[in-house]
Amino acid sequence: MDLFPAIDIRQGKVVRLARGEAGEETVYAQDPAAVAEQFAADGARWIHVVDLDRAFGTGDNAPAVRRVVHGVGHRMRVQLGGGFRSLGLIEEAVSLGAARVVVGTAAAREPAIVAEAVSRVGAEHIAVGLDARTGMVAVGGWTETTGERVETLAGRVIAAGAATLICTDIARDGMLIGPDIEGCAALQRLGAPVIVSGGVASLDDLRRARVAGLAGAIVGRAIYEGRFTLADALVAV
Repeated sequence: MDLFPAIDIRQGKVVRLARGEAGEETVYAQDPAAVAEQFAADGARWIHVVDLDRAFGTGDNAPAVRRVVHGVGHRMRVQLGGGFRSLGLIEEAVSLGAARVVVGTAAAREPAIVAEAVSRVGAEHIAVGLDARTGMVAVGGWTETTGERVETLAGRVIAAGAATLICTDIARDGMLIGPDIEGCAALQRLGAPVIVSGGVASLDDLRRARVAGLAGAIVGRAIYEGRFTLADALVAV
């Protein structure tokens, strides 16, 4: 199972939000590239980087993202998310050096974009973010909830060629209350590997995800607040 320490960037800083709420922000570092360097030094093979400003449609953190990818992309793989709502942006991220680009809102709103992205850059470079609020798909930086169930969207994007899914229970994200391993395992049975995101609070959470056969886990606040070290998390998975 892969571990993805998370770097969420807002206004150039490393932050975590509670349940994706912009008003519930904790700042953990001023320099995303320095955090990425530390994760690399600690042995991480992947990092998960999200441009929150672009996800919210309030700007972007392109310079900070470039520094992260250029700084550590040759030593670890970067999974990049946040506002990838066009084929041009997806291709630009892959050209920059992102190993995988996360498509969320666009996958829900534009049924053809996943198949087109897979055709242009390859399935190995695409993940689809399935962001759930009470079982329904959330979009636009989690500011809107659609009428589509997460499992329906999962089936649709798998049929379009998606080879990796990221399942986030928004109510758990940044809350340290444990991830939705059962829900993610159910989605994985639809036919694509699933990375669980949201709520990881302990090494036992990671071990449960591994035992459930999930493809990976994204961890943010638990590492930043010292619930466990990245080194111990890498052993657990």
